[in-house]
Amino acid sequence: MINQPKVKLAVVGVSRDCFPATLTKKRVAAVMAEAKKAKLAVVDCPVTIENEIDAMKALEWARKEGVNACCMFLGNFGPEGPTTMFVQKFGGPTMVLAAKEENRAVLKSDRGDALCGVLNFSYNVGLRRLKVYIPEYPVVDAKGAVKELKDFTDIARVVLGIKNLKVFGFGPRPYDFLACNAPIQPLFDLGVNVQENSELDLFEHFHKMASRKAEIDAIAKDMKKELGSKCPYPDLLPQLAQFELALMDWYEKQRGASEFAVFANKCWPAFQTSFHFVPCYVNSRLTGRGIPVACEVDLYGAVSEYMVECATEKPATLLDINNSVPDDILPKGIKLAGAEKRDLYMGFHCGNTCMSCLKRPSMKYQLIMNRGLEGGGKPVISRGTMEGQLKPGAATMFRLQSNSDSKLVSYIAEGSFLDVNPCSFGSLGVAAIPGFARFYRHVLIQKRFPHHGAYGFDHAGKALFEALKLLGVDDINTPKPAGELYPGENPFAV
Repeated sequence: MINQPKVKLAVVGVSRDCFPATLTKKRVAAVMAEAKKAKLAVVDCPVTIENEIDAMKALEWARKEGVNACCMFLGNFGPEGPTTMFVQKFGGPTMVLAAKEENRAVLKSDRGDALCGVLNFSYNVGLRRLKVYIPEYPVVDAKGAVKELKDFTDIARVVLGIKNLKVFGFGPRPYDFLACNAPIQPLFDLGVNVQENSELDLFEHFHKMASRKAEIDAIAKDMKKELGSKCPYPDLLPQLAQFELALMDWYEKQRGASEFAVFANKCWPAFQTSFHFVPCYVNSRLTGRGIPVACEVDLYGAVSEYMVECATEKPATLLDINNSVPDDILPKGIKLAGAEKRDLYMGFHCGNTCMSCLKRPSMKYQLIMNRGLEGGGKPVISRGTMEGQLKPGAATMFRLQSNSDSKLVSYIAEGSFLDVNPCSFGSLGVAAIPGFARFYRHVLIQKRFPHHGAYGFDHAGKALFEALKLLGVDDINTPKPAGELYPGENPFAV
């Protein structure tokens, strides 16, 4: 996938001057040996930080090497002042790990006391007002360190992506969907750049691409190959290809100072009458490459999709939290992946999900738009969706949103898409989220979240939760287990 940061993670050993630096070097070497076995891309800083001068040398090395994420490794107690000075001046996502004492022999003279050192590190992080990732239990052996380094790589990728992201918006956010009209100040606070454009800008740019016939033909040929026998509208492909070229040309030329970009585009109702197709299939293709294109000018939806893609390194999708699931579509004896029947719902959108995430995908037309714009007749301007059942398997639903007071709020829930025929149209599937019924009422409704959610086709809750914390988002909502009440939940109604 393109459009994602390449994390270059370094392990930086630190050593308190009253402890032998060789202890830290030995323990860092053990971590690096395990990382090599696990084929984890991580580099070892040649400078062991014992004082402030060492911190500056390590910082110079990190910048020269293009390191963008760091693990401060306490091989012994560690010097909290120089260590946190490095973190502050480095500026990128950082975690801390501490060495576990290996065995009885070590306790005799080479005890590192790193468990104690994390406490002072944490205190100094507070003094400098820094945000650092500290695992649930940061005192680890070499194998445990590699597991934490792997997890931190996903966390760092999300943070680096957001800090270098631009959102292109095309068209005003729809009046009928005021939920998409969230304040954008919090996006700038995160470091996200926002470029809002008119639908006319996109329409004009689309027509400018008409002269680039060779590129259009190449994209149309690729579409035909991808769709195979699933393409009932071969005459439509040149138009869709021209639209894809327009979006990609904008992406390449308008990112400016940002490394990465996503789109949030107007897609109805004037889109169909002006462009004479629906953009869903093109949106799905870009999203599948790592460039989410959110529907209905949902800026926060596009950012949420991007965060999920960075966390999973897989395509994500944007879905309406849409409709309840009738009992008669559920196969007899189906297992609900830890959920109850009332926790099931369907995630739906018109046809924006990448083909690789769909079971038996096919190009179709948007049924609702066809009724409204073409009177239910032969589809012409409503063609171009990518439809099918969402592939069964692990799933994460996620949303980062600004509320009306310009405060960032978020939710994360893990579950599954079930292997159930949804018996309806669009890109859709039956989601099973344990505890969803209460979560829906006391988080999604109570906290005024909109109808769109970003969905990843893997469990990514840990990475997203920690990335949000590093980004300064404090209001993170997750499903509560039975017996634990949500704020304001009526204990007599449970």
